[in-house]
Amino acid sequence: MTSPDLPAELKAALDAKLRGFSRSDAAERSALISKNYRDGGGSGTIRSETDALAYALARMPATYAAVTASLNALGEIRPDFAPKTLLDIGAGPGTASWAAAEAFSSLRGFTLLDANDTLRKLALDLVSESFRLRELHYERGEARNALIKADAADLVVASYMIGELSAAEQNALAVLMWEKTRDTLLVVEPGTPAGYARIIALRERLIAAGAHVAAPCPHDGTCPLAAPDWCHFTQRLQRSRAHKQVKGAELPFEDERFAYVALTRAPLAARPARVLAQPVLSKVEVTAKLCTPAGLVLSRTPRRAKAHYALARRWRWGDAVVEQTRRPGEGRDP
Repeated sequence: MTSPDLPAELKAALDAKLRGFSRSDAAERSALISKNYRDGGGSGTIRSETDALAYALARMPATYAAVTASLNALGEIRPDFAPKTLLDIGAGPGTASWAAAEAFSSLRGFTLLDANDTLRKLALDLVSESFRLRELHYERGEARNALIKADAADLVVASYMIGELSAAEQNALAVLMWEKTRDTLLVVEPGTPAGYARIIALRERLIAAGAHVAAPCPHDGTCPLAAPDWCHFTQRLQRSRAHKQVKGAELPFEDERFAYVALTRAPLAARPARVLAQPVLSKVEVTAKLCTPAGLVLSRTPRRAKAHYALARRWRWGDAVVEQTRRPGEGRDP
């Protein structure tokens, strides 16, 4: 599994950009940018190098962690997947491209699309010394117009960007992203009810167009969750000193919540169940909420089923797991 922490090469490039950079200015700008995103705005408020660096310090580690966790889940389901080309839509400072490069050594061609000149410049600065990424192609333009002109790729990624679009634009972009996908499309959004709703809408639209879900869902059917519940996952990442200063945080770690879907051209032969919340471990059993090919299951694995219990107690939120066959009376609630 790829580490959720920024790779050393990227950390070094960021550190070089931050020499002499005011952390107090970055914290102030970061707060304004974050508020704009929470209010439904986009990257339009990122206009200066200070803005871009503040954004990178505050959001790049968490975005990288979420995209990496999603790619790890995809790689676990499809260990033979070896994409050669990547298309990164709404690429910003290039976070998803760095994550994909770490996850797939097979990648050779990287194309990035974004409308923000300031983030594009930062992305190019950060890859200038990278052996694999320095030759990437970064096209400036609004997502749909730039995507129309782009070549298809084996792996297409859109991370934390469709929420900036209107519902009609999201639908149009979803179809176009799928057209540009030779093999797999990964979409990552914030792990909020609204982010989940965007993922589900895109998922339904593209399944109707012939796509198949690789992760996290173990089926192509309707999501079995009902409001106020929603499907999301969490990834813990360590905070650097600069990250803590910009975020105004004291804890040495951050938990990033995210929602995602990976869609493929070809159906998978079998897909494991997915753990939808942190399992509850007691002295008598492990209780876990699972999404299975047959629907939602509250799995109860009693301590007396020693082998199954030993496996279940290692389950974590977001894991792909194989449902365990138990003897009558060992417990499984619908």
